[in-house]
Amino acid sequence: MSHRTTIAGALSGLVLAAACAVGTGAPTATAATMFGHDISWPQCSSSVGGYDLPMPPTSTQFVIVGLTKGLPFTENPCLASQVGWVKNNTKPAQAYTMAAYPTAAQVTTYGGQGPWSSSTTWGKLSNVGYAEARFAVASLAKVGFTPPVVWIDVEPRATQAWPSGTAARERANRYVVEGLMRGLRDAGYPYGLYSYAAGWQQITGNWRLPGVPVWATAGKLDYPNEAADRCTQASFSGGRVYLSQWYDDQRDYDRTCGSYAFTALPMPASTLSNSTADFNGDWIGDVLARVGSTGELRLYAGTTRGGLASGVRIGTGWSGLDALETPGDVNGDGPLDVLARERSTGYLWLYRGNGKGGWLPRVRVGTGWSSFDVILGPGDFNGDQRVDVLARQRTTGYLFLYAGTGTGTWRPGVRVGSGWQGFSSIVGPGDLNGDGFADVVARERSTGYLWLYPGNGKGGWLSRVRIGTGWNGMTAIMSPGDLNGDRVPDIAARDSSGRLWLYPRTASGGWLPRVQIGSGWNFIDRLF
Repeated sequence: MSHRTTIAGALSGLVLAAACAVGTGAPTATAATMFGHDISWPQCSSSVGGYDLPMPPTSTQFVIVGLTKGLPFTENPCLASQVGWVKNNTKPAQAYTMAAYPTAAQVTTYGGQGPWSSSTTWGKLSNVGYAEARFAVASLAKVGFTPPVVWIDVEPRATQAWPSGTAARERANRYVVEGLMRGLRDAGYPYGLYSYAAGWQQITGNWRLPGVPVWATAGKLDYPNEAADRCTQASFSGGRVYLSQWYDDQRDYDRTCGSYAFTALPMPASTLSNSTADFNGDWIGDVLARVGSTGELRLYAGTTRGGLASGVRIGTGWSGLDALETPGDVNGDGPLDVLARERSTGYLWLYRGNGKGGWLPRVRVGTGWSSFDVILGPGDFNGDQRVDVLARQRTTGYLFLYAGTGTGTWRPGVRVGSGWQGFSSIVGPGDLNGDGFADVVARERSTGYLWLYPGNGKGGWLSRVRIGTGWNGMTAIMSPGDLNGDRVPDIAARDSSGRLWLYPRTASGGWLPRVQIGSGWNFIDRLF
């Protein structure tokens, strides 16, 4: 990790005692707990730029090998020999790679090479993160190392520092990390995150990723059981802690947490920012559609540059459900979910996605929802990084915010608007104007105007802006998230002839020319 770029001196007896206490006396330690080490370029000889630090003792139970020399697009100069040491000593091993904000030269070199469009700065940053992952994967291939997990190190650093201090900078940093996650995922490597609370907050603004595994560092120990406590304390990102770490001036020490036995981890679900629409976990927005005549639910997966794949049936018997919506990850397990109100009972059901275009068992998350004629998932509307719901009351036109807890439940409803009965369609596309906050788009019934209601990030509104006219000719309006790959949410709409159109947005809040992405969609009675 980057903290190893300086060597403070001789190892003190106090740190030795603390390390021994964690290894033998931590309350959470059990017979299943494993203790290991992580290594990287500081263990290399000084002749190749290392610090001649010692390798782990042969009694170590596992090893995590660093792939870089402290920065992306660099390589641990003794990676091959360290991997050889691991193999010769038959130690279970994983890997880690560094994430960093790119230099201007790296943006120029890699900004146009990844799966996102280079038409926006956000797309370029995401592509550079993707390239950081590809470089790490190439290093693994070069030495014949296929670890079951690759951890992403996200922490402040003096060299090639992460920008910080504003929400816009934190958002930009997230795009880089997302690119790295997608790059590892596309190469078939499950991943997790290494950091600590203050560093994570400085870089990402307390980004919540509850579905992504965590390796949490305690740094140099302040008290004997601090590393063990990292296993049970809430993690920096909200994800489950699988490993914790501490270090001294000579070595980095690691331990497993809970029942984790240093085995392979599942591939995390997509964590796309500004989207509630990536249902199959491939990092591209999708469209869900119900067939009116049969109640069949279909998934139309987004393709890389603004198209849709053929529909795949992912459910039957959905005729009795209305107010269907894709709100995001409601219960905090990572994959995106679907909300559906049962017409006959007013029950609100959470259909938990499995991150692969399918379902876990549904869960009832509300009763008495028949009083609402619109149920909308805008994403995180109040700024606490948990998925929220907006609902319009049928008789009054009041709009209520039901703030999500991140565990599949809601806080009591709070009225956040009135007069909303004048709108014939209301959509939650995510951050449509690029200010980092979730927005709402609404079509005015009497005029056909399309209005953007920008969220203020605190559960309220900024002044509305008219962004379109003539939209009464559309029989359905929805948002597939970012469908054309430029990291800006888009709008899709069906016209009266059954053609489906994509209305791409620009990063500055305007429209690009619309593109037809489907025809014959009149057999669909609900798009979401």
